[in-house]
Amino acid sequence: MDTLQELSARFADAVWSTPLVMLLLGGGIFFALRSRFLPYRHFSHAVGIMLGKHDTPDEPGELSHGQALAAALSGTMGLGNISGVALAIVAGGPGAVFWMWVSAMVGVATKFFTCTLGVMYRGEDSLGRLQGGPMYIIREALPRAFYPLAILFAVAGLVGTLPIFQANQLTALIREQVFPQTDPTLTGFGIGCAMAVLVGIVIFGGLPRVARVAVALLPIMVVTYLGMTLTLLAMHASEVPALLGAIVRDAFNPQAVAGGLLGVILVGISRGAFSNEAGVGTEVMAHGAARTSEPIREGLVAMMGPVLDTLVVCTCTALVILLAGTWQDPQGLSGINLTANAFRQDFGTTGVVLLFGITLILASTTMFTMWYYGAKCFGFLFGAGIQHHYRWFFVGTVIFGATVSIDVVFNLISGSYGLMAIPTMVATLMLSGKVMAAARDYFRRHPY
Repeated sequence: MDTLQELSARFADAVWSTPLVMLLLGGGIFFALRSRFLPYRHFSHAVGIMLGKHDTPDEPGELSHGQALAAALSGTMGLGNISGVALAIVAGGPGAVFWMWVSAMVGVATKFFTCTLGVMYRGEDSLGRLQGGPMYIIREALPRAFYPLAILFAVAGLVGTLPIFQANQLTALIREQVFPQTDPTLTGFGIGCAMAVLVGIVIFGGLPRVARVAVALLPIMVVTYLGMTLTLLAMHASEVPALLGAIVRDAFNPQAVAGGLLGVILVGISRGAFSNEAGVGTEVMAHGAARTSEPIREGLVAMMGPVLDTLVVCTCTALVILLAGTWQDPQGLSGINLTANAFRQDFGTTGVVLLFGITLILASTTMFTMWYYGAKCFGFLFGAGIQHHYRWFFVGTVIFGATVSIDVVFNLISGSYGLMAIPTMVATLMLSGKVMAAARDYFRRHPY
């Protein structure tokens, strides 16, 4: 296991180096400037689209705008918002949160461009069904010489979309916070089997069932979790300004954790991408299934993801952890247990039980959505006709994730996310002019 942990760490570190961070951060800034901040200026129109004011039932696609956003958010608003933030603070200190904010702000423009392209360049799979995603964008819109980038995305996507992180952290919370057991291996295997059954029941129902489950559960999760965090922060309101100041101050501290200033930036941007997935390309697959013939509308809906995900939910989590001071705990807690201990300080066992319920919803909805992403990658590589076999493999990896260490799991997923971002961002930068031409046409016809 130590060898696997070392190899996974080397893999993640090699991928999340300065060039990739510059690609994501610089690309997002480029999109914001090239669009003259168009996504930010039309946020109210995006809300109207999400609420269904412009839905047309007979347009191509599987999901409404709201369902597509819910399906995408059920993938992004997962345990990255709870345990991923904890991992970021442990690795990079409070300053990492600032760079997560930066990734979210530029991620608004990135998601607008990537998800607009996801609808503009949908392609047919081997069964003739309309599909969206970076691999189809590359295949349909770029010269044949770039096709290896499509393969790279799909291969990395098969690993990056596995449910092992969600299974791992849900197991850790149950085993160490809710029902401590004397045999962690047996407990992890048992919990993994139970989760595998739950996931199998849903994903064998297909994408429409995933969307219905996400739409039903996601608002409950958001309201409950934000209610918990805001209540706790209100109890310590006088301390919040100092915490925000520490986040900004440590973001530019050359002596900060994780190898100084560059280390903090790398941690913050990588954890931000893990949370909101802007530029990674997974969200493009969900939004590419939207029922619309107006690509710009879907891009506008998609851009709300980083705001809701990182600027709101992740910030609440970060403040709770920093308020408790548990990130500096000598016991070496990390991930979901670090966040759970922070809630336990003020809410006791009740806080842990509530967090467990929220985590169960988060982990479940994320795993449901990740199956859809992985299945699309599998179908692209091997043919949609045998895509249904992927479900069995996906369900099996739930058990694997529940029984291995958090470091191995997180490094595998994080490194794969980084590999997925390379073809997604390269293709989007090359096709950004197509998005702007479509945007000018859309707002000429719909002058809001």
